[in-house]
Amino acid sequence: MFRLSNLLKSVVEDRPSRVLNGSIAIWNFTNRCNLSCLHCYSKADLNSIDTLKTEDILAVLPKLKANGIKFLIFSGGEPLTRTDIYDIANECKKIGIMTYLSTNGLYVRKSNAQKILDTFNYIGISIDGSQKVHDKFRGLEGSFKESMKAIDLLNSYGKTKVGIRFTITKDTYDDLEFIFDLAERHNIPKIYISHLVYSGRGLDNLDMDLRKEQRIKAVNYILDKAFEYHETNRDIEVVTGNMEMDAILFYDKFITKYPQYADEMKKRLKAWGGNSAGRKLLNIDSEGNVKPDPFFPAYIGNILKEDFSDIWSNKPIELLQKLRVHPRELEGKCKDCKYLEICNGGSRSRAYAIFGNMWAEDPSCYLEDVTIYR
Repeated sequence: MFRLSNLLKSVVEDRPSRVLNGSIAIWNFTNRCNLSCLHCYSKADLNSIDTLKTEDILAVLPKLKANGIKFLIFSGGEPLTRTDIYDIANECKKIGIMTYLSTNGLYVRKSNAQKILDTFNYIGISIDGSQKVHDKFRGLEGSFKESMKAIDLLNSYGKTKVGIRFTITKDTYDDLEFIFDLAERHNIPKIYISHLVYSGRGLDNLDMDLRKEQRIKAVNYILDKAFEYHETNRDIEVVTGNMEMDAILFYDKFITKYPQYADEMKKRLKAWGGNSAGRKLLNIDSEGNVKPDPFFPAYIGNILKEDFSDIWSNKPIELLQKLRVHPRELEGKCKDCKYLEICNGGSRSRAYAIFGNMWAEDPSCYLEDVTIYR
């Protein structure tokens, strides 16, 4: 996750960056969902049955905390289909783990809005374009209106804790400008733009990924909006995900505008360190399997069979140890890239999906050879 707005603001205003100083866990508490999105990495549907019991989950939370997990993203499927989701989040609050709810918003009502806001530190609601595009992409007519109702309802409480989550693909590419306009019109404080990772339905529908020319154009537009918001003091945060190479394009644009801060920005980008799967990021799926990230093609353990502390800290398998080398020892054009310390090679899941090699270059990297080689 590349918090470019925060980084831009903190460097130019000579302030510390907002850092978590710990690790993030994304937990798919359920594989049950009321939508059937084209890009869903877990292939969630309404027929799924929850494997993890409440007591299984609650038993692991203190172990997450003990192993440096500071932030827990509640994901799915649709996490609000679980009746115990508030109990789990409140237990996180008791032990000092921040919580983020990733939802499609369709189960948000006036009857539970206040409870959701009181329970979670932040709520991200998925919007994948204008009404027609979103409904087709999400597999349910009318879902756009319901998701927007949820965003407006939650933000009407004045806590500014709710943002948009948008996945950019060929299907949604033309609606990128719409998303920013939507945030401006509805005073939505955060836009998170995710690039496609080849896993689940995202792998089945691989041809919906952007061409590299499209990606460069899209990322430049995203960066320009972030700089515009900063320069006009517009309080909308821009974040991108699953494409750490965005940081390189951001850096090039930043040093043309603020050359006096070039060294400080590079220093902070290196400290950020790019792709953090297996290092500062982990995933637990709805079956209890632990992975370096939600899209990863291999498991590193299972919380129902092993102690989480052994999986993550005490007895990490060789794969996890290799992922934690920074910068990673990679092949292809990553091997001699002068920016490897910043992006850390991008997605290992995409590399494996296309090349069958976990340590190959990220096939979605859009940086030109002339830019990246020493």
